Amino acid sequence: MKVRLLDLAHARSGDKGDTANVGVIALQTEWFPLLEKELTAERVAEHFRGMINGAVERFVLPNLGALNFLLHGALDGGGTLSLKTDAQGKVYSTALLRMILDIPDAEAKRLALPSFEPENAPSR
Repeated sequence: MKVRLLDLAHARSGDKGDTANVGVIALQTEWFPLLEKELTAERVAEHFRGMINGAVERFVLPNLGALNFLLHGALDGGGTLSLKTDAQGKVYSTALLRMILDIPDAEAKRLALPSFEPENAPSR
């Protein structure tokens, strides 16, 4: 089943020099193990391929039901140096929430995940 990350979590991002910091928090406690399994540093790096120049680090915060990602080389030097429109990295959280996860049907049903049907999605 296709599931939007947006329907499973909320996120917040900001800058730490040349590194964007993205926190992803499960909307329901029982969804956190799924996020922990699906949102690997490698998958996030692939999602942002071409947008960041460095590695992606992931930190697991189980007591908060959250993951934190550091996207190195994402801000062209950081807020005071970058000519990017988003020099503080605020849109990285929104961009990450656009990720579509492909979850096995049985697991999606067990967790009562909201499905995403792209053909029925409103046009933007």
